[in-house]
Formats: sequence, C-alpha cells, structure tokens
Amino acid sequence: MLRILLGKFLQVLFFMLFITFVSFLFVRLAPGDPILTILNVDELSVSQEQVESLREEMGFNKPLLVQYGLWLLNFIQLDFGQSYVTGQPVMEMILMGLPATLELTVGSLIVMLLVSIPLGSLSALYRNSWIDHLGRLFSIVGAAIPSFWLGLIFIDLFGVRFNWLPTMGRDGIASLVLPSITLGLAISSVYVRLLRSSLLDALSQEFILAARARGLSEPRIFLVHAFRHSLPPVITVFGVSLGSLIGGVVVIEVLFAYPGIGKLVVDAIRQRDYPLIQGYILIMAFIVFIVNSCVDLTYRYLNPELKLKERETSG
Repeated sequence: MLRILLGKFLQVLFFMLFITFVSFLFVRLAPGDPILTILNVDELSVSQEQVESLREEMGFNKPLLVQYGLWLLNFIQLDFGQSYVTGQPVMEMILMGLPATLELTVGSLIVMLLVSIPLGSLSALYRNSWIDHLGRLFSIVGAAIPSFWLGLIFIDLFGVRFNWLPTMGRDGIASLVLPSITLGLAISSVYVRLLRSSLLDALSQEFILAARARGLSEPRIFLVHAFRHSLPPVITVFGVSLGSLIGGVVVIEVLFAYPGIGKLVVDAIRQRDYPLIQGYILIMAFIVFIVNSCVDLTYRYLNPELKLKERETSG
C-alpha cells in the first residue's frame, strides 16, 4: 500500500509541475498588457514610464522561464505570493473562500446521492417498467441540459416568481439550496445511468443465483451482494469526473454569486491576478490527488479480486 501511495505522490507531483507550468504560460501569453489590466486603466491614463516601472517591480520584464522559476521557488517555501489586486496573501484568500466551496460541493453530492441511488436502483430492479423509463428519460434530459441553464430556471422560478429562496450570496442554509440542487441534478444523470447498468450486470451474475438458491431474502441479496458489487465502476467514474464537478462548482458559484474560490478565481482571471490563479490551480490539483487516492483505496476495499491479484503478483 505504501508503494502505491508513493507512486501516486510522484505522479501527482509531476502532474502539478506540468499543469502549473502550462497554466503559467497560457495566462501570461494572453493578449493585452497585464499591467494595464491589473491597474484597471487604459493606456492613455498612465505614462509609459509608470507602466515600465511597475512592470519591473512586479518582475514582468524577466523571461517567462525565470518568472516561473521564481514563483516555483517561493511555492517550495510555502509562499503563494500576494494578490496583485487586493494585496492580500493568496493562501489567506483561498482559505477564506474554501469553506463556501466545500459547503456547495458537499450539498451537491448529497443531492446527487439522494437522486441517483434510489432512481438508479429502482430502474435496475424494475427493468422496463415506468420507473425505468423515467430514470432513462432523466438521464437523457439531465445530460442535455447545461447546469447554468437549469440554474437560471431555478432562479426565475423559485427566486423571482415565488420568492421562496435566495438566489445570491451566502446567508445560511437557505442560500445553499438552489445552487446545491442545480449542480446535484446536473451531475446525477450520469450516475443514474451508470448505477442502473452496473446493477443490471451484478444481478445477472452467478453468485446472485447462488444466494437465491440458499434462500437469502431479496433485500439482503440486493444490498449485501448486488449493490456492493456494482459500486466499483461508479466510484471509479466519480474519481475521473471530479474535474468536471469542480468546473461545475465554478459555474454555479458565478451564476448564484456564491462567494467561494470558484467565483474568486473567475474574478482573478478577468483581472489577470496571476498569483491567485496559480494558487487556485495548485490547491485544486492537491484536492484532486487526495480524492483520487481515497477512491483508489475504496476501490481496492470493494473489489477483493483486485487485492487477490496484487497478492499473487507480489508473491
């Protein structure tokens, strides 16, 4: 297990170096003068001497590889730098917005589980029934509708017309309901279809027939044997689609003006706040690494065949 974790750590270290370098280049090669964007002025409002002085002060006159090397050296010392716009430490700004993003992510995952597990399970148990047709229709419609469009419908319906729920900001649980439901429903369609397919495959296996021959009850067969056997593919897809979930959080935070790190980084991109953008990318890469490591460990726990193969290989 330690060897597996060490290998994953080396992989994610290489990935983080690669992704930060590529993002560093892309952000700085964007059209326009970053100094004027950061100052939020046009070219006629400041003199060329002021622009060049600030460019030298911020290190923009150095080659890109030198700029990246200096940033990487500061990162090794756990110094993410300061925001060009606010002057606050980048890590402090990210840690301030992270709780709101985690709340939205957890709320969306709860909605996804509450929708996809019952609907996917019932679709598999009652194949070709009306509930199976409903589940498949939900999967198709959910995959076709963009999350931002669904969010706009919810804002208009529940926020403007009925005035039941707040549509902007972060003020208690009520302000978390609409963005969580929007993102949760958007990602549920994939898992309803996947869980249904995985359960149908599990229910057709020989060990299910053997369990029924032993006289086990149907609920026990489903929960203990079939459902557990169907989880590894679902968990694997969740680890792979984590990046899409993070991207969805960013879109929803901007749509609902939710003050998380997603909205923070969108503002940073618009203002070309380089230290904040790089800090966000590193934090997200680290979170993806942690979640994927947990997914791998869970997959090995739920799949005894994989553990047996590893023992045979090591033996």
